[in-house]
Amino acid sequence: MTTTTTTTFLLGGDLAVHRLGFGAMRLAAGTFEGPARDPATGIAVLRRAVELGVNHIDTAGFYNRGAVRANELIRRALTPYRDDLVIATKVGPLPGPDGVPTGKAGPGELRGLVEADLRALGLDRLDLVYLRVGGLTGPDTESIADRFAALAELREQGLIRHLGVSNVDAAQLAEARAVAPVAAVQNSFENGAGLLATCEAAGIAYVPYFPLGGGLVPLDRERLGRVAARVGGTTSQVALAALLAESPSVLAIPGTGSLDHLEENLAAGGLALGAEDLADLRA
Repeated sequence: MTTTTTTTFLLGGDLAVHRLGFGAMRLAAGTFEGPARDPATGIAVLRRAVELGVNHIDTAGFYNRGAVRANELIRRALTPYRDDLVIATKVGPLPGPDGVPTGKAGPGELRGLVEADLRALGLDRLDLVYLRVGGLTGPDTESIADRFAALAELREQGLIRHLGVSNVDAAQLAEARAVAPVAAVQNSFENGAGLLATCEAAGIAYVPYFPLGGGLVPLDRERLGRVAARVGGTTSQVALAALLAESPSVLAIPGTGSLDHLEENLAAGGLALGAEDLADLRA
């Protein structure tokens, strides 16, 4: 059997995180356009996630809907923060008039976004900050050197511990690594699977966003259902277990605004998939 029981990854070489974490995007709303969720539910989900062993939370300043903001929920729910809790955030996109993050921050605007995240989260230093580039779909081909250099300067000043890049291609990752160390890459698995070997060789975490689809990444429900019936899990649990089985460098950050769904997702860390199961899913 191939077990995908949750193990740890040394993020940036010094932050031990469980490979199955939590994504905060759905705390404020189910989608960027959807109605705001009850803040009390988001707070309860965050506290339960930490109770169940999550010590890696992925968020962003643009994860909000109206007055409900993911970063503020994290601060309200979890301060004083546990010593082993790692909070990652993303900067780069700017919300448009409808709240959807379709704008792009230039190098001179990134400090303000980092400082806003520090205030909202109640922190003196951010553990991990990704430069999120491109649009809401796959990577573009623009240079990211100037913007990544602006974040590297903030790292030198002590506002950021580790840097990452999100929604990038191989050339952009290489460009960033020439500027400063990269601790993590956050891409959709389909758009960035070719980067996984590079990340694994360099000790860089690979953190697929939308690990359960999110409406953008197609998942083969028939195959997932077949394997789920064999192993006694749900399709969501099988999807997460298979993702973790891809590489020890993969970190999964499924997000939800539901306590029941949270418990289901985190139980995937103990699900064992055999060679036949993985072959079926990868066929």
